[in-house]
Amino acid sequence: MSPFSGHDDDHNAAMWPPGTVRLEDMAAAAKKDIILQPRPSTDPNDPLNWSLKRKYWNFVLVCLYVAMVAEFINASTPTWGPMNEELGYSYEILNDSYAAGCACLALGSLILIPFALKFGRRPLYLFSTVLQFALSIWSAKMQTVADLMLINVLQCLFGSLAEAIVQMTVADVFFVHQRGRMNAIYVWVWLACSYMGSFIAGYVAQGQGWRAIWWWNAGFFGVVIFIVAFGYEETKYRPNASSSLALDASSHSNHPDSSDLAQPVNSDDKMDVVDTKPGLHTQTKTDSAHDPVQGLEEGSLQNVHTVTIDPNIPRKTYWQRLAITTTTSTSGESNQAFLRHMYQPLVLLCTIPAITYAALVYGILVGLGDVMSTTMSTFLTQPPYNFSSGHVGLMHLPRVIGVTIGAAIGGPLSDWTILYLSRRRNGIYDPELRLWAIIPFLPFVPAGALMFGIGLNNGVSWPIIAVGLVLYNIGVTPINSIIVTYLTDSYRDVIGDAMVAVTVVRNSFSTAFIFALSPWIAAIGIKWVFVTILLIACVILMAFGVFIRWGKTFRYMFASRYEYYALRQYKER
Repeated sequence: MSPFSGHDDDHNAAMWPPGTVRLEDMAAAAKKDIILQPRPSTDPNDPLNWSLKRKYWNFVLVCLYVAMVAEFINASTPTWGPMNEELGYSYEILNDSYAAGCACLALGSLILIPFALKFGRRPLYLFSTVLQFALSIWSAKMQTVADLMLINVLQCLFGSLAEAIVQMTVADVFFVHQRGRMNAIYVWVWLACSYMGSFIAGYVAQGQGWRAIWWWNAGFFGVVIFIVAFGYEETKYRPNASSSLALDASSHSNHPDSSDLAQPVNSDDKMDVVDTKPGLHTQTKTDSAHDPVQGLEEGSLQNVHTVTIDPNIPRKTYWQRLAITTTTSTSGESNQAFLRHMYQPLVLLCTIPAITYAALVYGILVGLGDVMSTTMSTFLTQPPYNFSSGHVGLMHLPRVIGVTIGAAIGGPLSDWTILYLSRRRNGIYDPELRLWAIIPFLPFVPAGALMFGIGLNNGVSWPIIAVGLVLYNIGVTPINSIIVTYLTDSYRDVIGDAMVAVTVVRNSFSTAFIFALSPWIAAIGIKWVFVTILLIACVILMAFGVFIRWGKTFRYMFASRYEYYALRQYKER
């Protein structure tokens, strides 16, 4: 069956595999009405029902946290030269400290994400920010190798949250047709701030000394603590007894008691906040769905295009919205679930193909990027380049340019692609449709990596190496954001565990590559190291065709396993 044709089971939504949904009502006006997936409840406190302004503000704060963590992790590499001179740290020790951090990035989310699932996202964001503040001060006062190792271990252990908890937040707050852009922004922030951190740190180290980098970090994290504490709201949804599902609501409109609630979504993906006054009702459509929507009975009069709010459910006050924890009930089963989340990600990784594939793609591309970072810090300070710390930092600017171009194109293209292809399939969306958006970016990965690796090996002019960095990041940024969004759309109910699995593999690649890097380069040369890693990357990337062709079949085959683990999650919705 063509990937662009309609389903042969259009009228039997109960038979669809996880992730397949009706995304547009082709019988509606202009055949362009987007169906809200997942279906929100009627509770005004449900994050899916927040206004776009409120959603974006929360997401901006998440990105601010990600930016600070990414900068902290990567600001250390330009300081290697000065630390080598002042404290006598060898480059092997510095390399090993970076690898130890990568290992803790893999381990941290495995330990910490169960707490986010149990107690909510907010306490993890807040505690991690406070810890990063303390570690910044420790870094500024560093004296021994033990300091270096412990700082890297603790910083990356808790910094690992930035690689897994964000996708949980995106799934909490945004609908399917919005996630591509949100994940593209996240990947852009993570990569751009990783590179900008190194860029700025190089100049600070050169002008003010390497310890000044960490004092600046302490100041910034101090500000972020205040902003997160009083601005970030919990996105984990815990319905109260009076909440009812939107699926059971009538199709007539109800008026919200605040402009903080989401309003109708049209084909251009605009959520307009209606200026309401007491006694007035918002205008909503009453079209019934002519085709079933997954989770709805055929013939239901439920309005699937808009948010319907129950005015009888009280809205939380500002201080209630800033509660430190949002805890799932502490039943015996719930306590067992907490422990299960520490090993379930590894089970899902080994048993659900889409999770395995997403982890391999993300892991090999980020791992190769980390190899680029460490080789730049080592090779560019040696002949024929003889770069200073500031110049090494400057070489991260092309990476920022690359990720910005990739994110600016990849995010909108990803969401546009799924809407366009869904319309050609009678409004039905399969997550594999998103993978078609990877194709334009595939050539940039090998082109950029080879230009960088071979150029560095041959001592070519630095602008050629810079172009290689731009090209590689133009390809990597959209590919990573698309693959993460594909995973979120396919297996939303286990996305916390799934992203932990991805993070474990991603950082395992980085750890293995960086620990082995020095002897590996000594044995075969930097050129062949890059060629070897790139060959592995190309084999993994080209498997996306397998998922375009058989991804839906895999979701059918492993649906019962997914449902089994979905039922073992905390019941948030």
